[in-house]
Amino acid sequence: MADRDDLPRDAKIVKTLLKSMGVDDYEPRVVHQFLELWYRYVVDVLTDAQVYSEHAGKSAIDCDDVKLAIQSKVNFSFSQPPPREVLLELARNRNKIPLPRSIAGPGIPLPPEQDTLISPNYQLAIPKRQTGQAVEDEESVDPNPNPSQEQKAELPQNTTQRVSFPLVGAKRPR
Repeated sequence: MADRDDLPRDAKIVKTLLKSMGVDDYEPRVVHQFLELWYRYVVDVLTDAQVYSEHAGKSAIDCDDVKLAIQSKVNFSFSQPPPREVLLELARNRNKIPLPRSIAGPGIPLPPEQDTLISPNYQLAIPKRQTGQAVEDEESVDPNPNPSQEQKAELPQNTTQRVSFPLVGAKRPR
């Protein structure tokens, strides 16, 4: 009982609230966490009330400013869950879709490779090789150092080809 007299008034109130809700066994730091939450909430509400009071051109905070601050805090901080019927309908719609088949094997059963986000996909840039005749033409000396537009169009361009493929069916090392 001696430690109960040493507690601040707010801590005694938190302990009384916990006891009234049937919570008898808790760690001492729970009281401090509730006090911190309580103080932070009060400071936020009073800060908002002060902003509302200044916006209204008042010199002091009044009861209406505090009510408005609490109402705005409740509207933006706490939300009601959707009705039970809505949740049941969402669950029915979701449960109509069958689960993907799993890969049978030793260890943890995994979904098929195409249904996983970690399946390895690669994109390679493969340079196109020029034909043998085009390479020989480049090696031979061109008597005209400035080829015309028509001749430039005939020369193959050094382009790359992009190839993408998933590794489906590849054996995993064990």
